[in-house]
Amino acid sequence: MRCSDEFFSLLIDLYVDKASFFLKLLGEHIFLSVISIVIITVIGILLGIIIRNNKKLATFIIGICNLCYTIPSIALFGILLAITGIGIKSALIAIVLYGLLPVVRNTYIGIKEVDPMIIEAAIGMGTTNRQLLLKIQLPLASPVIIAGLRTMIVMTIAMVGIASFIGAGGLGVAIWRGITTNNALMTVAGSILIAIVAIIADLIMGWIEKKIRQKVLGN
Repeated sequence: MRCSDEFFSLLIDLYVDKASFFLKLLGEHIFLSVISIVIITVIGILLGIIIRNNKKLATFIIGICNLCYTIPSIALFGILLAITGIGIKSALIAIVLYGLLPVVRNTYIGIKEVDPMIIEAAIGMGTTNRQLLLKIQLPLASPVIIAGLRTMIVMTIAMVGIASFIGAGGLGVAIWRGITTNNALMTVAGSILIAIVAIIADLIMGWIEKKIRQKVLGN
């Protein structure tokens, strides 16, 4: 107990002494996370929409996304490092490829699970394909899509921590510095901040998911 109290005290002292360092890394981490999340969301939802009426294309696209997801993150960074070099570019490409699966899959599944009777009724009333997608399918699929986004966002925040190993910045810098200097306190400090950012993001997305679910499904 005494050791844990002492470690916690040292951790607080580290945050206070190096506040500007951690704030800088936190800003970089949030910036890269937000950019990645926006890109993944746009590409993922668009791909989910494109493949919604083509089962063969859906199987192919989701299969490719699944393949990217199964590649170890360090290996993916290593491959891109040899192609696009050190920095944010390689980090963004890897993070986007890694994060597409839950968004593409949930968008596709969410749209496909919309009640066929509702679709038939809408078409019978003269609804165009565009109106069907924007006013019926996407709104009804939104709880499933949001669930996919929630998973992706938490995963992306964690992934950005690894991206710092190839020069992308972020809180992973603190973890890497702790590892290379055998400073466990620095490693723990960086890890805790990443976890806090991920937990806050997950709580926000959980609240949004609950509100959308109540609005769409009434529960």
